[in-house]
Amino acid sequence: MTTTSSPDETEFDAFARNYDAALEEGISVSGEGKKYFARGRLAWLRECLAKIQASPNQALDFGCGTASSVPDFFELLGVQSFVGIDSSAKSIEIAKQTYGHLPARFLEFNDYQPSEDMDLVFSNGVFHHIPPSSRGVALDYICRSLRRGGIFAFWENNPWNPGTRYVMSRIPFDRDAITLTPAEARRMLRNASMSAQPS
Repeated sequence: MTTTSSPDETEFDAFARNYDAALEEGISVSGEGKKYFARGRLAWLRECLAKIQASPNQALDFGCGTASSVPDFFELLGVQSFVGIDSSAKSIEIAKQTYGHLPARFLEFNDYQPSEDMDLVFSNGVFHHIPPSSRGVALDYICRSLRRGGIFAFWENNPWNPGTRYVMSRIPFDRDAITLTPAEARRMLRNASMSAQPS
């Protein structure tokens, strides 16, 4: 996977140390913090997995950042092993320092070789940082990471929501992001031969 198919590493290296603070400031207008939304998405995913009787053992977080959600993968989803990948070397360094005691690996995109063995790939708010022309390459990378019948849990900010647009305008690394509408996201996933389940 080339660096052009992942979020810009220079930008996110610059924010690695204060990423959480910048995000918290941006979403503070909601009255909730970063952890509330991140944990809520994984809790909702747990319900979806239960409905289809899926129990993933191996999970990959595509664009994990500093991996602050990794404990929730073990607690809420019950995974046995975790791989977090990101384009930011500094974010990966922080993830290793913070969560190296867990059964988890943290790698830059180019250091992880997809081998069709992941039960679950999770992507939370990553694709709006990937240039539209490179999103197909990113999805191919994800497809090659999943085992046959594996699950891709895809989350993106909804640009039709005025609150979403306002919050993103308050976050330095989201201001120039190219968002996806729900229709664009569905079309992108279908073009990658992924079958989307209704949310």
